[in-house]
Amino acid sequence: MKIGVVGLPNVGKSTLFNAITEAGAESANYPFCTIEPNVGVVDVPDKRLNVLGEMYHTQKITPASIEFVDIAGLVAGASHGEGLGNKFLSHIREVDAIVHVVRCFKNEKIIHVNGSIDPLRDIEIINLELALADLEQVSKKLEKDEKLIKTGDKTLIQSVNLMRKIKTALENNLPARSVELEEDDLPVLKNLQLLTAKPVIYVANIGEDEIGKEDNEFVKQVKAFAEKDHSKCISLCARIEEEIVSLPKEERAMYKEELGISQSGLEKLVIASYDLLGLMSYLTAGEKEVRAWTIKKGTKAPQAAGKIHSDFEKGFIKAEVVSYSDLVEAGSFLKAKEKGKVRMEGKDYVVCDGDVILFRFNV
Repeated sequence: MKIGVVGLPNVGKSTLFNAITEAGAESANYPFCTIEPNVGVVDVPDKRLNVLGEMYHTQKITPASIEFVDIAGLVAGASHGEGLGNKFLSHIREVDAIVHVVRCFKNEKIIHVNGSIDPLRDIEIINLELALADLEQVSKKLEKDEKLIKTGDKTLIQSVNLMRKIKTALENNLPARSVELEEDDLPVLKNLQLLTAKPVIYVANIGEDEIGKEDNEFVKQVKAFAEKDHSKCISLCARIEEEIVSLPKEERAMYKEELGISQSGLEKLVIASYDLLGLMSYLTAGEKEVRAWTIKKGTKAPQAAGKIHSDFEKGFIKAEVVSYSDLVEAGSFLKAKEKGKVRMEGKDYVVCDGDVILFRFNV
């Protein structure tokens, strides 16, 4: 999974990126500090893995991972080359979801590119630039496909119909993700990599003095907008998150407790990302490795096995499945089996979050 972190200059993007990835990206009090996108791969926090690791005396624990991309600050006119322009819009096309950081704190020492704090205006600037870039792309494709539609090609007809619907939405200030899709539309939409088709998590970045009282007036505005946009919204203080990760790991929990922070920014983002994208994790466990595998909700056993290796899917025979909670309660896989908690599942089994699975296959 690849997630792009976007926002206006100086809203806390790179600070948040540093906090969640511990990558040390440059962040400074001037616009366009981030020029080339910074990339950080982070482990998905999952306490279940350590429990299974102890149970199996495993040699290796491999969590699921997320790739975060810190994309340079966009400004009004970016779709036409303003600021650092289209170069950075192209970076957004490559991600699965967008984390849109919005400044929700006042601080005269930190320059705002537009001179004042107004989260809804800031959101509108970014969303408009993404929509204008999409509108240009859709218009070009529509013009091209309409010239070829006379051939009667069904794929072209479908593409033209979809482009017309998306163009209408964009012209009415609606994102591409608001358009109702047929199953056959999905491959066409995926190939286009439209910016406004991507799901969004709005991050309301609050001030250090607002920890524990996150719902200030600015945050309420962002949450209301996100709900209307059918998107997710979380609030956090990027500066505090960066301070936490600067501490030795053994001191972080105590500092969070002192501040009254129950979840880290990374944990909040992971939960929101998985929920937004309809993802979950199943687990495999043994002496060699305990590992989390990220799959779409609704995935059946053979396709889940294919995440490990394509041969597992091709030669799938069955899956031995036990829920994480049943396994932990029993104390071992063998005892769980003796208690009848281990099930033999076939090709139609829909994998559940936290399933611990042993796949049987034949190649």
